[in-house]
Amino acid sequence: MDATAQDGTGTPDVTGTPPGPAGPDVLTFGETMVALRGDGPLKLGGTLRVSVAGAESNVAIGLARLGHRVHWTGAVGADEAGELVLRTLRAEGVEVSGATRDATAPTGLLLFEPRLPEVTRVHYYRTGSAGSRPAPAAVERVFATAPPRVLHLTGITPALGPAARATARHALRLARRHSTLVCLDVNFRARLWTADEAAEVLRGWLPWVDVLIASGDELPLCLPGPAGEPGEDAARLLALGVREVVLTHGADGATAFTGADGPHHQPAVPVRAVDPVGAGDAFVAGYLSALLDGADLAGRLARAATTGAFAAASRGDWEGAPTRAELSLLGAPPGTVVR
Repeated sequence: MDATAQDGTGTPDVTGTPPGPAGPDVLTFGETMVALRGDGPLKLGGTLRVSVAGAESNVAIGLARLGHRVHWTGAVGADEAGELVLRTLRAEGVEVSGATRDATAPTGLLLFEPRLPEVTRVHYYRTGSAGSRPAPAAVERVFATAPPRVLHLTGITPALGPAARATARHALRLARRHSTLVCLDVNFRARLWTADEAAEVLRGWLPWVDVLIASGDELPLCLPGPAGEPGEDAARLLALGVREVVLTHGADGATAFTGADGPHHQPAVPVRAVDPVGAGDAFVAGYLSALLDGADLAGRLARAATTGAFAAASRGDWEGAPTRAELSLLGAPPGTVVR
């Protein structure tokens, strides 16, 4: 992408002077829902814990805890659920002044059902929600005030419907106009759209993308033609203009490719896994945080692996995200008491 400079280490250059004194480091755009977490099969009833969740807002909270200026935008219903979403994000230091309240649609709902110790089922109630039909003004206001250094999108937002898809594409155009780096986490959700639908949209987005984050089985959604080995697909994406491709491997860590550096592999940080939900978003937050700090490829992956491990070791989508001061805690021996 020509709008983004790059230094000799393969690092997209976002470490210079921000576009303006009020400009956020990162703008995220997507749907955040009320999340209800059960403690067993839903059909048996029981207690549900109330929180909020959404891939983009999870990333926003992770970045805010690491000390970055983050703006989340989107739409919520003009209801108490929407107020919970906005209140939670504000409490976590995320700017939400660009968000809108839709009086004609509800805030979306998400149910988590832990069915087995290692298996959690997720049930979406977001069809026709406010977050599925945001207006372009939701992103225009942020860019008009002070363009962000990074725009972070996921493949979830365009799966929500035509309005969300059009607004996300508008955000990409604004990012190009303002020389804002674009990070895309593919985040394919088979329960929201088909692979063919996702491929048609994501391949059209590719010319705008600087940093692409995906699992190996998600890469073919971004490329025409037959799928190859993940490393081969990453090389094809680099040849098409993506500056950085990060392949996530779950418990096996992640590998990053750039035109000037890599591939570089980062093993996962070993932790006692409690809840894998949200670990991918925490990984993205750590990666973008280190990128904004000017870290090299190894440093970006190391911080991402650390923040991802914090999430996996904690219950909830974002609740376990670390502050900058806590990043070193994972190196402490078992039984450590910090006084």
